[in-house]
Amino acid sequence: MIHFKIISRILGLLLLIEALFMLVALGVSVYYDEHIIPAYIYAIATTLAAGALLLYCGRGKERNISRKDGYIVVSSAWIIFSIFGSILYLISGYIPSVSNAFFETISGFTTTGATILDNIEEFPPSLLLWRSMTHWIGGLGIVFFTVAILPVFGMGDIHLFAAEATGPIHGKLHPRISVTARWILTIYIGLTVINTVCLKFAGMNLLDSICHSMSTIATGGFSNKQDSIGAYNSPLIEYIVTLFMFLGGTNFSLLYLSIFKGKVGDLVRDSEFKCYFNIILISTIVIAAGLLLTDAIGIEKAFRDSLFQVVATVTTTGFCTADYMLWHPLLWLIISGLMYLGACSGSTTGGMKCVRVAILGRVMINEFKRIVHPNAIIPVRMSHKIIATPVQSAILAYTVLYVGVVMVGVIVNVACGLEFMEAYGLSVSCTSNIGPALGNYGPAFSMNSLPEVLKWFCSFQMLVGRLEFFAVLLMLTPMFWRKQ
Repeated sequence: MIHFKIISRILGLLLLIEALFMLVALGVSVYYDEHIIPAYIYAIATTLAAGALLLYCGRGKERNISRKDGYIVVSSAWIIFSIFGSILYLISGYIPSVSNAFFETISGFTTTGATILDNIEEFPPSLLLWRSMTHWIGGLGIVFFTVAILPVFGMGDIHLFAAEATGPIHGKLHPRISVTARWILTIYIGLTVINTVCLKFAGMNLLDSICHSMSTIATGGFSNKQDSIGAYNSPLIEYIVTLFMFLGGTNFSLLYLSIFKGKVGDLVRDSEFKCYFNIILISTIVIAAGLLLTDAIGIEKAFRDSLFQVVATVTTTGFCTADYMLWHPLLWLIISGLMYLGACSGSTTGGMKCVRVAILGRVMINEFKRIVHPNAIIPVRMSHKIIATPVQSAILAYTVLYVGVVMVGVIVNVACGLEFMEAYGLSVSCTSNIGPALGNYGPAFSMNSLPEVLKWFCSFQMLVGRLEFFAVLLMLTPMFWRKQ
């Protein structure tokens, strides 16, 4: 049974939260005495009215949240947030196209970071802040804020959390999901503040520091500069951003245990974290060596460019300091391969997540062992814990869906006139929530030249990839809507 009243109530609360974030951007607009203040007032009033209407429709004593309700809330929330979030762009006139405004907004909330803007630096400060805030809200999850800030749904919180959380295994720091959410939110805010301070002392102005910190910790990729982080031409800023991208790609539950509980050993011994670290280390060394052999640059520059692009790609942040499409083809092929991976589960990143990659590797190795020892019972382990067969099956199903969505995207992109390399890169980029793709949609270009129909399709890919397929695609099946 689907409980429409409670769904309406949650969506209403979420819109009120979105209106509060818009108020923050309005405050910045007032401070800078911008001419788009009326656009903020209209957007906030519209969002508040819609939220109040949904709360009114959801009035009553209905408080039970089923698993179905959780999927409906999560999928609907991301679409509704993107619709109302795009109003600011439309009314202000800075993105007058509906498809462009929606694309930019859902790219923000899903932390994809793909942009249709060719004139970012002409945007007023408040809109630049709003772009980065969409990343920051979507980094941990839109519904996550309801669970963390307004834990009013009791046992139903776990269905909301499970429908939006990333990764095949959802760890809990506390028996109550709302407490776990608040602890994770504390880490999220703390990292954002520290990153802001570091960037400010490294030479960024305050607004740029705040915006880039939100984008970095959320592993989103929106920048206040058309040339992204490379525009600052500062090795110190690049190393700071690299460090915090890496932290943004780490499991936040493990970060909490390491920082507040002193259990650093849990982080170091975690199989997924080791896989994450080793992928970055090996890829950085290989690409840096390739740059030294093919480009006339120094060792430090080769290492820095390699490290930054590898971390930005693996964490699906999408910042750039160099156009990897200008590198030797083998090097940007390695980058395109890293687009699939993602970082740790329970982080803000997209992609498959390292835990899935590690488990798939162990399953494959075990199959070889079973051929040699057909009667042996060989469990799959991660961090000294046996991975249950249903989890392995879910990971295999996820992988098939992932590849399937990418391939469908390639077909649609080619049918709309894109060359194969660009079609493939764009599909992987949107599905993995990375941002920059390949060819004419690489890090040096925007997505503005995409056909209108592809902007909507890419928006769908971003949403499906961010919610890890099942939450959205399940709602498109008839069995989901059956009463039994």
